[in-house]
Amino acid sequence: MQRRHFLKDLIAGAVATSVLKSSLVEAAFASQSSQRFLRPPGSLSEKDFESRCIRCGQCGEVCPNRCIEYFDLENGVNSLNTPYIIPRTKACILCMKCGQICPTGAIKPLQRTAEDILGYVKMGKARVEKALCLSYQGKTCGVCYRACPLQDTAIKVQMLEQPVVLDACVGCGLCERSCIQLPQAIKIIPNHIRTES
Repeated sequence: MQRRHFLKDLIAGAVATSVLKSSLVEAAFASQSSQRFLRPPGSLSEKDFESRCIRCGQCGEVCPNRCIEYFDLENGVNSLNTPYIIPRTKACILCMKCGQICPTGAIKPLQRTAEDILGYVKMGKARVEKALCLSYQGKTCGVCYRACPLQDTAIKVQMLEQPVVLDACVGCGLCERSCIQLPQAIKIIPNHIRTES
């Protein structure tokens, strides 16, 4: 009799543990699915990108800046092996080679021209935290402005080199990568997060 109860309790405990682990894994994926990452320049909208990308890895191979990484399961099953960029780690230099090699059009084939970049690259948009920015605290900095490949089009500076992000910002992340503050005073808000809110 005791043996039967013991086995019953053991099985019930194993099932409960399995359900709990499954719930924790799903919760972890859900909490990380909106993490702050960028897709390569010229990528389709998140849903279209995930469905069209064949996970071939060619975009990362051709990237001269080696800024493209690939998801494991940390962003959920739909993103598995898809390319992404973390701007604070390594930003995009807008060479546009990833789209030119993409075999499916998940990343549009664009030229490295101001017209193509400004017209079709929507990785995200920079946002300045004035409370953290040295220039807004009375100390001239301007590092983010000098790092921007689209100076006076995507970002401009005011007195004391206070950065002001303009509507034409494409979200390459070079400003965030170059920021000398910890935590950084300028961050890219990814397009997939901006369009959700």
